[in-house]
Amino acid sequence: MVARAPQIETVINNFTPRFITSGVPLADFQEATNGLINWEDWLPRWSARAEVHEKMGREALEANNELSAADHLTTAALIYHFAKFMAVQFPEEMRATHAKAVECHRLALPHMDPPGERVAIPFEGHRLFGNLRKPKGVQKPPVIIMVPGLEATKEEIFGYAPAFLARGMATLPI
Repeated sequence: MVARAPQIETVINNFTPRFITSGVPLADFQEATNGLINWEDWLPRWSARAEVHEKMGREALEANNELSAADHLTTAALIYHFAKFMAVQFPEEMRATHAKAVECHRLALPHMDPPGERVAIPFEGHRLFGNLRKPKGVQKPPVIIMVPGLEATKEEIFGYAPAFLARGMATLPI
């Protein structure tokens, strides 16, 4: 039997709970990792799983099934994020996959309940992008600014928003 690349073992052994609690469906996690041997196959294997959700999300948009579209596109964004997770040896593929994650999440935002919007915050001559969601029926809600750590992204921490929104607080992952 061929041994898995050490990077795969490291990621699976240390980050599986993070992937699942962030919202990666267990079936997608298993499909992406079962039989995976070579590190260079991680990004394409995970991207293939993301493409399934992206396709379902786009089809749901065309059929005006907005909540289904938001769910599938959000899942696609998350899986694309983990596809490029730690793939620093492949910078071009990593950037392209990150762009797919951002695109899917941006497409999902207006169809979420409550809807979200991408915002740009001026900061020292640059712009910080965030995904703002406001609770229904609250005129001036307090805003929870959510800052992901190290290799995390705003697309990954999306799953924390519902608890705040349900309590009348807006969320702004940046």
